Amino acid sequence: MNVSIIVAVAKNNVIGKNNSLIWHLPSDLRFFKAKTTGNVVVMGRKTFESIGGGKPLPNRTTVIITRNAHYKAPEGVYIAHSLQEAYSLFSHGTHIFICGGAQIYKAAFDTAQTIFLTRVHAEFEGDTFFPDFSTKQWKLVSTEYFKKDEKHAYDYSFEQYVKL
Repeated sequence: MNVSIIVAVAKNNVIGKNNSLIWHLPSDLRFFKAKTTGNVVVMGRKTFESIGGGKPLPNRTTVIITRNAHYKAPEGVYIAHSLQEAYSLFSHGTHIFICGGAQIYKAAFDTAQTIFLTRVHAEFEGDTFFPDFSTKQWKLVSTEYFKKDEKHAYDYSFEQYVKL
C-alpha cells in the first residue's frame, strides 16, 4: 500500500478557515484531480462535507474517518473510525491519498511515504493548520514555482517530499 499526503498550505501553515478553503487556485485543483483520480482518498468527515456537496469525488474511492458510530455516508462512500481502519479496507498495491483535515494529516505522517504539498506564497487568517513536519524525516525532491496570473491570485509552488 502506498500512502501519500496531498495538501495546499499557506506560508503560515494555514489550510482552512470555517471548514473551507481560503484561496482558489485552478492549477492546484487540476493537480489534485490528476494525482487522486483512480485512487483512494481518505479524509475526515468535516473535510468531506466541505467538498463535493456531500457526495464522493468522481472516479475515486472515498473513505471518511469519523468518530460518530451512527454517521450515515452517502452511497458509494466508505466509513472508518480510524486511519488504521481506513487502511485495512484496501489491499496492497492500492494508492491512498490523505486529504485532510489537520488531525488526519498528523496521524498519517507515520505511514505516508510522500507529501504532495502546494505551497501558497501568502499568509492567511485561518483556524486549521497543517502540522509541522521535520526535514530530518522528509526530503524535498522537487519544486515547481508559479507566479500569480489572471487565474491565480497568489504565487504558488508544487512541492514533493519523500520520507527518509
